Amino acid sequence: MNISLELLHPLLAAISAYLIGSVSFAVVVSRLMGLSDPRSYGSHNPGATNVLRSGNKLAALLTLLLDGIKGWLPVYAVVQFGAAYGLGQGTQAMVALAAFVGHVWPVFFRFHGGKGVATAAGVLFGIEPLLGLATLATWLIVAFFSRYSSLAALASALFAPAYYLLGHRIAWYVDDAVMLSAIVMSAILVWRHQANIAKLIRGEESRIGGKKLGSDSN
Repeated sequence: MNISLELLHPLLAAISAYLIGSVSFAVVVSRLMGLSDPRSYGSHNPGATNVLRSGNKLAALLTLLLDGIKGWLPVYAVVQFGAAYGLGQGTQAMVALAAFVGHVWPVFFRFHGGKGVATAAGVLFGIEPLLGLATLATWLIVAFFSRYSSLAALASALFAPAYYLLGHRIAWYVDDAVMLSAIVMSAILVWRHQANIAKLIRGEESRIGGKKLGSDSN
């Protein structure tokens, strides 16, 4: 019975994280605010950047925050309360990846999700606040100087695992499972930005604040 519970608790945690991640707030917020479905215009991507193309900044901000919170909450719950249920860093890694995958391939929306930038950021804050802050700072710096949201997302995705590894020498213990989870999330983020990468190379990518409707990074 103990062995079964040891397997059941991490599995339930991961499933719960996936279901939370599967709530597409770009669609939910747009519906509640009487806006068009973000999958029907612009890049057709259900993320904050595309919601911003509706002209409603509040809807975009709410989408961004809620997508980040749904990544942070499951991980934070395991970090803070998991020990009482025998949930260690292995479960933390599973939950982190599950919440992110839920956003990218949401079961509630026919597996048509966003690219996962905001949710990944929330996950990183849940794993370790300093890790989240370092990754967010990278996004802000690259976005400020380049004006490309997609380039900032790609840079953040590539640096996040390195920041986690660097943290071993600064503030926290590096767990192999969590490290692997961060690498997988980064790889998926880069893969989901293939169209953006091609546009960046051709010089056709939309800049932050631009009017051109194309691929985005959320």
